[in-house]
Amino acid sequence: MPDSLTALETQRDALLRQINQLEDFRPGSITTTTGRCGNPRCHCHQPKDPGHGPNFRLTYKAHGKTFTESFPSAATRRKAEREIEEYRKWQQLSRKFVEASTSICRLRPAPTEEEVGTPQEKKRKRRSSKRSPEK
Repeated sequence: MPDSLTALETQRDALLRQINQLEDFRPGSITTTTGRCGNPRCHCHQPKDPGHGPNFRLTYKAHGKTFTESFPSAATRRKAEREIEEYRKWQQLSRKFVEASTSICRLRPAPTEEEVGTPQEKKRKRRSSKRSPEK
């Protein structure tokens, strides 16, 4: 891990460039299911038959609920696999970005009172002590 502030800022900038180059991504995982259909004469009801499948499905969470989608084609499944892989890259880069930013915050010196202003300067401005001319 870089020690200097400049090295950490360079690392953070490089991570931002990598994040910017990511393709489309989405969270989720692809699982398979197998099973038997409702037709009693189908091959899947024969003894020792593995049943239908594997059927690939995308499972993801959104707004606190779990959703599952079936893929209409193998091309759609491959597209989803690429998008999930990009999401995993984004997660890794985002963790590294937060780590670098946290290290920068720890190393960056606090501003001096001249740069920020003293507490008295932050108070409400006082009225002028000069008197107005008498009429």
